[in-house]
Amino acid sequence: MMARLVQVEGLTKVYGKVRALDGVTFDVEAGEWIAMMGPSGSGKTTLINILGGLDTPTSGRAVVDGVDVARFDEAGLTRYRAEKVGFVFQQFHLVPYLTAIENVMLAQYFHSTTDENEAKKALERVGLGDRLTHVPAQLSGGEQQRVAVARSLINHPKLLLADEPTGNLDETNEQIVIDLLRELHVEGHTILMVTHDPSIGRLADRRIDLAHGRLQQIITISAEN
Repeated sequence: MMARLVQVEGLTKVYGKVRALDGVTFDVEAGEWIAMMGPSGSGKTTLINILGGLDTPTSGRAVVDGVDVARFDEAGLTRYRAEKVGFVFQQFHLVPYLTAIENVMLAQYFHSTTDENEAKKALERVGLGDRLTHVPAQLSGGEQQRVAVARSLINHPKLLLADEPTGNLDETNEQIVIDLLRELHVEGHTILMVTHDPSIGRLADRRIDLAHGRLQQIITISAEN
């Protein structure tokens, strides 16, 4: 029986008069792949940001690996982001003047230590062993996203958060990144991914549908894949 890695309880986020999240509750077990779906403005990115320590809830709890993210101060959030979660965004967020291996090592600086050999292995893991010294402008969009995936994995996070990770990719590179995420899932990584693409959503173990900041339904997806 798998342990719960994420517990979201009555999570609410209010911006002025807008309730971006309105009493959302669900659990994620360790090793699960969750697809978060819903129309624009439904609260998906807000939820990802709270779980990732990039935003704080107005009320409710977001517990990841036994710790309530809302209880951290800024120093605690910085440490939490470095140790517990890995991010893959639609925008790659690579530093343009750093090489691929330097961009991956950047995530290690929060631990006050860097390991070039480990960063190299992370890039080899995503098929970029021959692109270590390339800067982002010398990489395709798909390659840049794979650098971002390698960076997200370098600190061995408990939870991988992906917000539309294929949104800026062509069909070929989209498939490469999705195949990589599938491999990571098979290896036991816990993935919570926002997507608008139903075909990608069907690859997950469960799908969580949001609308207007509220949980609409949770669907267990048949293991056809």
